[in-house]
Order: sequence, then C-alpha cells, then structure tokens
Amino acid sequence: MKLKRSLVGLLLAAVAVPASAQWLTRSEDIMGTRCVVELWANDAEEGNAAIEAVFADMHRIDAAMSTYKPTSLVSKVNAEAADHPVIVDDELFDLLTKAIEFSRLSEGAFDITYASVGFMYDFRARERPAEDAIRDALPAVNYRHLELDPKGRTVRFLHPGVRIDLGGIGKGHAVDRGIDILKTRRVEHAMVNAGGDSRIIGDRFGKPWIVGIRHPDRKDETIMRIPLVDTAISTSGDYERFFDEGGSRYHHIIDPGTGHSASQVRSATILASTATRTDGLSKTAFVLGAEKTIALYNRLDDVEAVIVTPDGRVLYTQGLAPPES
Repeated sequence: MKLKRSLVGLLLAAVAVPASAQWLTRSEDIMGTRCVVELWANDAEEGNAAIEAVFADMHRIDAAMSTYKPTSLVSKVNAEAADHPVIVDDELFDLLTKAIEFSRLSEGAFDITYASVGFMYDFRARERPAEDAIRDALPAVNYRHLELDPKGRTVRFLHPGVRIDLGGIGKGHAVDRGIDILKTRRVEHAMVNAGGDSRIIGDRFGKPWIVGIRHPDRKDETIMRIPLVDTAISTSGDYERFFDEGGSRYHHIIDPGTGHSASQVRSATILASTATRTDGLSKTAFVLGAEKTIALYNRLDDVEAVIVTPDGRVLYTQGLAPPES
C-alpha cells in the first residue's frame, strides 16, 4: 500500500507540472550594462512574453532617463531646469523624490547632482577633469539645489551648472519595475538583474537563490555566498568602470564633497526589500567609509550589508555577521 500511495503521489506531481514548464533565461545589454531575467514558466510562450515585457520596459526607462540620449527627459531637465521649472512625468518625479530621501538619509553621501562634476569623467577614454575644472564645477554639486514642486510636478535647479544623473538609482528602479511586471503576470519564481542590482521573487522550489559577492581584485573569486529568497541585493565596486593612473584608481562613484572618485571602500553589497533602495544605498559606503556606513545601516530595520575596505577587511551589519569563534 505504501508503494502504491508513493506511485500515486508521483503521478499527481507529474500532472501538476505542465509538460512545457521550465526555467527560462535571457539577457540583453541595456542602460550600459548586461541585464538578465531568469524565471520559472509553467508555459514557455507566456514566460518568454513576460521576459520580453521586462526588457521592453527597461528600454523605455533607458530612453527616458539616460544622460547619453539628448532626447531623454533627464537630458531635457539638465538642459533647461536652471532657467525655468521643467514638467516631468510621475515616474521621474517620484524617483527624484526618492533620490533626495537617500541624500538626507546618507547626510549627502548619495547625491545625484554629482553629475555636475561627474560628466567630465570618461572612463572608457581614460580621461579625468583637471583640478581647476573640478573646483569650478563643485559648487553645483548639492542635492539642496533641486527644487521639486509636487503640485506642478516640476523640477528646477537653484544653482547654475547643476546636472543630475540617475545612474546610482535608475538601474535599481528598472529592476523593481521588472519585478512588478512579472508579478502582474503571476510569475512566482524569478530573478531580474541589471549589472550589480538584482531582485528575487520566491525561491528555487525549496532552495534559495545563491548570490556570490566577488573579490574586488579577482573577478573569478567570491568572498561570500548569500542564500536569498524574496529580496533585493546590489553590489557596487571600484572595479566596475575605472582606470588606473599614477598609482591611483579613478572610478565612477564620485564623492559629492570633493568631485573625485570616492576611495573609502572597495566594494559594498546591500540587501533590502527593493532594488531601488539597495542600488542607492550601495554607493553611500564609498563616501562615508565602512565603519560609519555599517553603523548607519544597523539603525535601519530592513537593510543588511557587507563592505570590503581598501586594506582587505570585510565588515558586516549585525544580521549578516558570522558567529564569533
């Protein structure tokens, strides 16, 4: 009888899973990075349509928010907001509001107006601005120069020379939008990734998703592997977009206070409920430094972090710290 019941159970399980059910994975280069969607689909056609919808939305966000596209809404803001208030859509207005919230939370360490200096760096061409150019542009770097009008849905710059760049929060937003799209299509097991920013729905059928944190200097080596279910994770590192010159590393995470590449940490990995949050908070550590950042994140109920310092130490928030030996 036991054997018969086991066979019946196996047959029922086979019936419960459609014949076309499978894991689907696709990738595209969007927003200047590799984007990946992996999901479990009960129907392959529906699964592929869901993936296509996520990528289409990512292309839409890139078209609206890229500073490299002169027709984008962010480019319009950069070109006109110092002269007059610019009307933006709800999506951009809400994202600018969140950016200012991160700036306040981090005491200015996160600041999208860093682009007032940051646009002068070209990491592919290995070019950096001269010190006098940084000095002249630095007064424009201050998130308090952004004036948002909730009633009119407008943004205005209160200082000449201000530019914004949503690279520190936009990819996380795109990942969250992708997750929302998958949820509306009743996808229950998936991961959406844009560069160093990921968010996960569910598990892998009884097993967690495993995400590795790479060594800052050895890309094929991980310093930690984290099991995750229903969460977001972002890693920022000084090894992503950079060049070395004269013994110094110039990378894309700019300190708003100096206009130079921030050098307080080598990499920062953040876990939280949304990728927008992890994306924004992962940049903060580079400016605040490891100890101050860990202290800040320990005060936030929904945030955990792993930070690698320039001297090779690995610091953890309370929820991820390994047990003392």
